[in-house]
Amino acid sequence: MTVGVSLAARHQQLPTAMKIPIVHYDLQFSYAWYGLLFFVIAGATNGVNLTDGLDGLAAGTGIIALLAFTLINVVAFIRLRFDTKLDMAIAGAALIGALIGFLWYNAFPAEVFMGDTGAMAVGGALAALAIFTQTTFLLLLIGGIFLIEALSVIVQVFTFKYLGRRVLLMAPLHHHFEMKAWSETKIMVRFWIVTAILCATGFALYYRDFLFFKR
Repeated sequence: MTVGVSLAARHQQLPTAMKIPIVHYDLQFSYAWYGLLFFVIAGATNGVNLTDGLDGLAAGTGIIALLAFTLINVVAFIRLRFDTKLDMAIAGAALIGALIGFLWYNAFPAEVFMGDTGAMAVGGALAALAIFTQTTFLLLLIGGIFLIEALSVIVQVFTFKYLGRRVLLMAPLHHHFEMKAWSETKIMVRFWIVTAILCATGFALYYRDFLFFKR
């Protein structure tokens, strides 16, 4: 996937830099940017895959994150009049529609399950949208819940291997709360709320800063 995204990015002549909000700085990567794409895609796909452990969790958070990127593309199309932004907004809306239909049957108690194929597809879509909207930095916020889930696994493995103790009852993080006797529905809804807050913050930063970067 990284090769395909890299070729498409090169075809669209995307700048090999990461836009940093607030400070309005373009962090130049040159050819290392293609290596960054690998980490962005690998991180997003694995983050969503690790989140897919409770009924409705990955689908719900995925819908909210995709909605943020869809709105980003709609705003960019309206303000900047780039046809490619409208195309990405349509693709994002289509993915949201598919996930809503899936969530109908995936909500607790689930009748169907996402699995690796679906989770990695959602993660790959989020990574691609971040790359082509030049908002890879904002993926840290919009995909923040997936980042937290992935980091919880990394921290758990590191502390157990090198310190001989666990910081969580179980990893990924949603299983920690499950071990603390939280219901699946309670965990799911609270993770949705955190995702919505992070996505709203990411969208606000985009509207405030990214529309005024040099392109």
